[in-house]
Amino acid sequence: MSTVLTPGGNAPLSAARVTVEVTAPKTLDVSGLLLTDAGKVRSDADFVFFNAPHGPGVSHRPAGAGVPDAITVDTRALPPGITKVVVTASPADQESTFAGMEPTATVRDADTGQVLVSFTPPPLGRETALIVVEVYLRNGAWKVRAVGQGYANGLAGIATDFGVTVDDTPVTPTAPAAPAVSVAPPMPTAPPPAPTTSPVDPRIARTTAPPMPATPPPAAPPAPAAATRPKVTLDKGRVNLVKGSSVSLVKNGRPFLSSVRMALGWEPAGRGRSVDLDASCIAFDARRRKLETAWFMKLTVFNGAIAHSGDNLTGAGTGDDESITVHLEGLPAEVTGLVFVVNSFSGQRFTEVQNAYCRLLDAGSGQELARFDLTHSEPRTGVVMCKLVRQNTGEWEMTALGEYVDAKTARAMIEPSAALL
Repeated sequence: MSTVLTPGGNAPLSAARVTVEVTAPKTLDVSGLLLTDAGKVRSDADFVFFNAPHGPGVSHRPAGAGVPDAITVDTRALPPGITKVVVTASPADQESTFAGMEPTATVRDADTGQVLVSFTPPPLGRETALIVVEVYLRNGAWKVRAVGQGYANGLAGIATDFGVTVDDTPVTPTAPAAPAVSVAPPMPTAPPPAPTTSPVDPRIARTTAPPMPATPPPAAPPAPAAATRPKVTLDKGRVNLVKGSSVSLVKNGRPFLSSVRMALGWEPAGRGRSVDLDASCIAFDARRRKLETAWFMKLTVFNGAIAHSGDNLTGAGTGDDESITVHLEGLPAEVTGLVFVVNSFSGQRFTEVQNAYCRLLDAGSGQELARFDLTHSEPRTGVVMCKLVRQNTGEWEMTALGEYVDAKTARAMIEPSAALL
């Protein structure tokens, strides 16, 4: 007979291998974290979820064929020093909360399917992630405890609490931002201090990411004088860009739009192999310091002035794969540059990707304003697609970049992006 737990309740496990299923009226993403006695992961390899489905003694089972997302724990295969496995859940729709859809955890014998324990937390509110249950070692025996602790800051909040440092914290400038510049902002007289931790993307990196260099990127060459560089605007309609070319978002001498959408697309290069690329937008100040990053773990920044459409895991289908909407007038004054990047989550290099492009659209009408198609690729895992830079006049200018780099996370794209401003 199975046991029904209430919050804080626990029960012994009669099976060495258990599967924790979590169900709700909406689709959930279920994850597992392997913890030591200190209550922390040893490294990001102890974070198990749908795109990193195998860890030591813990595995993720995706939903399908009538079964929900689940985490299986083999207590006999857990490494020495791991004394707890925390099972979490978050809505697959990253805009959703748990309000009105309390999940139920069902703990089964992984070999026989027998239900051992079940738990449904009390009604929830605006929580976007939840610690559902934990499998833990006590006095040489493995038990399960009902938790039901909610987080309002999503899976990133849970990951941070357990020692996975997520790179989504804005940098607070230590000095007033310099005035808006044209293309090459001035460099600071002293570099900002290096971070004391090594932020990693807990969804993909399998080793601890190196800290950011303490020195700033080298200064970019000075921009050509305005008198010697013809100004391309949107007066004549849609503009096709080539690498290094720019277009000013003005029409008839006035700023053209207040809200634009940067859309990015790609396709797998043959053999039907899925390619998971992640598009991100990195915001910089006039000194090339990162202020915020809009990415799959943080879909909105600056109170919604930059909004990410959400993660596309395969690049399947026609048309745009991911898009980022920017309300230019809603950006803080210190934001002088936006860099749009794409990195390969699934590890393929861009020689395994075809038809990659970015295009700028009117966010209201959907009209395409400018387009940049990559005409070549390099065997690297990241590409800096384009940038939007605020000019001294207040107008914004888009420049096609197409620079490939060796980077698989949004964080690793920060330094090369700053160097291209």
